[in-house]
Amino acid sequence: MTTTDDLRAKVLTVSDGVIAGTRHDRSGEAVDERLAEDGWEVVERRVVPDGVATVRDALLDMAAGFNGLIVTTGGTGFGPRDLTPEGTKEALDREAPGLAEAMRLVNPLGRLSRGVAGTIGEALVVNGPGSTSGAVETLEAVLDVLPHAVRLLAGSREH
Repeated sequence: MTTTDDLRAKVLTVSDGVIAGTRHDRSGEAVDERLAEDGWEVVERRVVPDGVATVRDALLDMAAGFNGLIVTTGGTGFGPRDLTPEGTKEALDREAPGLAEAMRLVNPLGRLSRGVAGTIGEALVVNGPGSTSGAVETLEAVLDVLPHAVRLLAGSREH
């Protein structure tokens, strides 16, 4: 079972601009740093372009055999290429709407987020926005309950 000493996380940045080299992955770096501050070991960071299939496929690959947290940044807004929630929903086994709702409530712009949260096997996935401050603030809104959620998912092996 997971303990506070072995909380593992992965960060998936969804951004056409980062892929094209026209933007720096500040939100992914900020999420990585914030997780580390809270005792999480970030074992993988990945960047994919916007799109339903790219997000779905990356999440399924990252979750395979993984017990831990996967935080996405980017693609949760109203832009035509903001399709992270759609790709995430295609990958999820079960949704966790309470997490997504709490993440939306942290600031006024959060209400514009379409991000979702849920599980893929023993991995917990949460969608955050692409802005650096928004990504960190929304993560902080649920960070206190994430270790317990990951432990519960690990316990599913025992039941």
